[in-house]
Amino acid sequence: MSKSFCLRCPEQKNCPRCRERCQLIIKKKLEAQKKIFFDQLTLGERVESPQATKLPVKFAISLLKDRKGEIRLDIPMTGSLDDPKFSVFKIILQVLGNLLAKAATSPFALLSAMVGGGEHLEYAEFEYGSAEVKGETLNKLKTMVKVLQDRPEIRLDIEGHVDMEKDREALKTLFFQRKLKTQKLKETAKKGQPAVPVDEIKIETSEYARYLKKAYKEEKFPKPKNFLGFEKDIPVPEMEKLLLTHTEVKEGDLRDLVSQRSRKVKDFLVREGKIEPERIFLVEAKSLAPEKKEKLKDSRVAFRMK
Repeated sequence: MSKSFCLRCPEQKNCPRCRERCQLIIKKKLEAQKKIFFDQLTLGERVESPQATKLPVKFAISLLKDRKGEIRLDIPMTGSLDDPKFSVFKIILQVLGNLLAKAATSPFALLSAMVGGGEHLEYAEFEYGSAEVKGETLNKLKTMVKVLQDRPEIRLDIEGHVDMEKDREALKTLFFQRKLKTQKLKETAKKGQPAVPVDEIKIETSEYARYLKKAYKEEKFPKPKNFLGFEKDIPVPEMEKLLLTHTEVKEGDLRDLVSQRSRKVKDFLVREGKIEPERIFLVEAKSLAPEKKEKLKDSRVAFRMK
């Protein structure tokens, strides 16, 4: 029968009161959970050495260190005491090395392991044609706020993107709707009603055909004429089709959408999270369209920690 005992107990018995924290040795095999605590860990001057690590030690520390300047790690240890190469110190160094590598390659996954949900924070998706922060994007940003608040040394890059096809089509629909809403806004202004942003105008079903016709008449593109050469009345679906066909979405409109998304995200983090604005940077992407990722919309912003 194997013997197990707790190294924390003077009588070396299997102590149920501290079993979660104790180190158990069974048949000379160590099974332990080592808690390591660093307080106010700082780096000295950089030293050039062939043995020095190339991994981002300073960045890793900023990920691990909380607002109090403390780092708490739970390190699992397993090994045989009969193994001459077994060393608790080597295990700790190996774990620390793995943390540095994780910080370099997958910082959000490292955060996920520490605080939960971090792996999903690397991106925030948007509805096509929209820069509104809501739904799942809002929830992600609230989590990001907590991360940035608890790790004051982290800085964040925000890089916006669009879906070149779906965002373009959504913007075309948005611009089409604005043409109709502009007609109603003009009408209400003549009646002395206070002006409101055009996107806040609501067009009821009963009003739709009237404002569509007004918007159609203002457009300068060639329109169907009767045999006398005058513009003729056409059905609502045909007016819609012609208006949409001649509603142009330029590359500059897509760039504006990218900028709006990045700006809205930063404003939320600064305003709602009380995050210092100098910690958040808006980065212009090399391409409007991002790298394709499975199950992820192109209509998104990407985050990079540094």
